[in-house]
Amino acid sequence: MFTRVLWSMSLLLAVLFRTAESNGTLQSNFLITGPKASQTYEYASSVAAGAQTAMEECKYQFSWDRWNCTDNALSMFKPNTLPANRETSFVHAISAAGVMYVLTRNCSKGAFEQCGCDLTNNGKKAEGGWTWGGCSDDIAFGEEISEMYTDGVENGQDARAAMNRHNNDVGREAVRQTMKRVCKCHGVSGSCTTKTCWLQLADFRAIGVFLKKKYKKADKVDYVRGQLTENNSASSKRNPGLKKDMVFLEDSPDYCRENLTVGSRGTLGRECIRGGKTTDKYEKKSCKRLCKDCGYVPKRITTEVTSSCNCKFHWCCSVKCSQCTKTVTKYICVQRESKNRRKNVRKKSKQRRRNKI
Repeated sequence: MFTRVLWSMSLLLAVLFRTAESNGTLQSNFLITGPKASQTYEYASSVAAGAQTAMEECKYQFSWDRWNCTDNALSMFKPNTLPANRETSFVHAISAAGVMYVLTRNCSKGAFEQCGCDLTNNGKKAEGGWTWGGCSDDIAFGEEISEMYTDGVENGQDARAAMNRHNNDVGREAVRQTMKRVCKCHGVSGSCTTKTCWLQLADFRAIGVFLKKKYKKADKVDYVRGQLTENNSASSKRNPGLKKDMVFLEDSPDYCRENLTVGSRGTLGRECIRGGKTTDKYEKKSCKRLCKDCGYVPKRITTEVTSSCNCKFHWCCSVKCSQCTKTVTKYICVQRESKNRRKNVRKKSKQRRRNKI
């Protein structure tokens, strides 16, 4: 699991210092020294929080996939230590989106002196008869600062840098595409004589869902004469046009088996779900996807969990709770038993039954 300290410190140092070391003239606003240094660190804390938000969402979106957004996904901020595949593309896109999202949200909360509401459209009439007004979230600010930070470490002129910058753009565009319109009615006795509307950020979960769909439709590309071009693979033929699509350069490895070099921890020992009223179709098939299709079998494990229950407030002023124990059933991917082992188990079982007789 990612820890907050690891994420905040690692990301902050990676982005700030690699940007400063690799390109001291990238943007004067983000130099480590000088009169704007305090502003730089003010933004950087939001960048770190955005990366944390992104990785938490990444883990949620891939919780029942063979690749489940492993800890070393943070290596995206190191010099290209992971393959340029579909999963790395998602990490870049969701990270850029997370940074833009938190910067924009903190801007709306008044955290920065340099921004506030987006009043660009205020006063304009829309086709539906309503009027732009209120305080729209200033996503242009969040996008600009996000681009300076996340693209700042991708200043190379090679295929990998081009892929990363492209997917960063896809992530930021996802924030724009999922913005929601919020309206308020004005009139006598609650009537809607006039209606004022503005744009707000969606929940980050909506952005995660949006990007997971992009991930599934990602295009494999080539790098020709300094540009990303469509590959002749089936994915590119199915989904032409690269501007709004997530792209990757290499095929994904076999995530069934552990291979830390390519960011795979394998599925052995992973938990899966069988049945349950609250699970969707994708979760219900997780045992097949994680265990059976990878050559493992789901093993049923029961454990007892103790937690506080029947809590009551007593005047004054304490809360007393009972300790309740419940049995929890889980399914874990384990190695298949060999035929000889199964035979021996059956023989021993028969022998025990005979001895009892």
